[in-house]
Amino acid sequence: MAEDADNLKDRDHKKLGRELDLFTFSDAVGKGLPLWTPRGSVIRRELERFIVDEEIRRGYLHVYTPDIAKLDLYRKSGHYPHYQDSMYAPIVIDDEEFMLRPMTCPHHFELFLSRPHSYRELPMRIAELAKLYRYEQSGELMGLQRVRSFCLADAHIICATEEQAVEEIGKALDLIEFVAGMFGLKKGTEFRYRLSLGDRSNTEKYYKNDAAWEKGERLLKELLDERKEDYIAAKDEAAFYGPKIDVQMKNVNGKEDTAFTVQYDFCMPDRFDLTYTAADGTQKRAFVVHRSSIGAIERIVAFLIEHYAGAFPLWLSPVQVKVLPVSEKHAAYAEEIATAMKDAGLRAEISEANESLGKRIREAKLEKVPYSLVVGDEEASAKTGTLESREKGKLGAFTIPEIIDRLQKEARQRT
Repeated sequence: MAEDADNLKDRDHKKLGRELDLFTFSDAVGKGLPLWTPRGSVIRRELERFIVDEEIRRGYLHVYTPDIAKLDLYRKSGHYPHYQDSMYAPIVIDDEEFMLRPMTCPHHFELFLSRPHSYRELPMRIAELAKLYRYEQSGELMGLQRVRSFCLADAHIICATEEQAVEEIGKALDLIEFVAGMFGLKKGTEFRYRLSLGDRSNTEKYYKNDAAWEKGERLLKELLDERKEDYIAAKDEAAFYGPKIDVQMKNVNGKEDTAFTVQYDFCMPDRFDLTYTAADGTQKRAFVVHRSSIGAIERIVAFLIEHYAGAFPLWLSPVQVKVLPVSEKHAAYAEEIATAMKDAGLRAEISEANESLGKRIREAKLEKVPYSLVVGDEEASAKTGTLESREKGKLGAFTIPEIIDRLQKEARQRT
């Protein structure tokens, strides 16, 4: 970004999050555990609805699994002890050890194992908006970008063949690029790909299977090359169970973080004995793709706050339209309009007429509300409202049904 330091500071999601009343933290609750305000919760809820609907449209099966599981499950997966330092301490209940989950893959594998599966069912795309818990070091915590409790748009795709797995990785990248495009994020400018590789010599960090590593890394490289993607290769950045393609974004401070990821897994199918019945009736080992379409909700909200400088598009804005009665005598008409808008599914607020109209218009702009609607004597008499856009300025007087129709269309288009 070629912006000066003051502009970058003004875009900082921690500063804007406080000014726009989107989220907060409490020492009484704990470090790195965000509390979403009603306004911030609107953004989160819209993102969650958007990605769940889009994933279901693309053939994902959305599920719910617990935030806690037996520690033995993570021993079986290999996450414990591989990620022990970033996991919360075990919880002892009835002489059994449990763990706040740092990831969902073992839960999804257990769902898959709950009944036999045929090759006809594959690929099976198991998805979840999952609450996860990881113990980040205090010095690493930063606003919503690095937290200890977060919600991940996670999925695990069980595939019949390597070719099917590679095809699913390509489809996952298509979904990621679609999502990024919806937010106005451009590849090569706001995000880039990183091919994250393992290290054969580091057997403590990575699952030992040199042949599988060679093949997995080659398959991902070939896919990126075939798609003509511009990417960087990074050694020793892979997951312990396989190589991955990371989508990297920078915050206003220039620090790069992984926003989305797609991982090729040749380890978990063996550990969990993930099999399916092939066309010839034999049992065959499945292949697994891990992927996140929108990343952690907390992290993507942080990126989007900075990307939009707090001025969210209409579909994501906590308040979509401010209704401003010129004086107290127009309050009833303003209430009538706000009620009609809410009934139409729009998020409308009334700015009470206890301050000057000019001041309230300025406040709406500071709050980065997309639209303001002024109503006075003339508007009340004609049953209209004078509409002003955050982006385009004054648009003129329209009937309330016309305004509702205009805003509904813009919100649906997610422009």
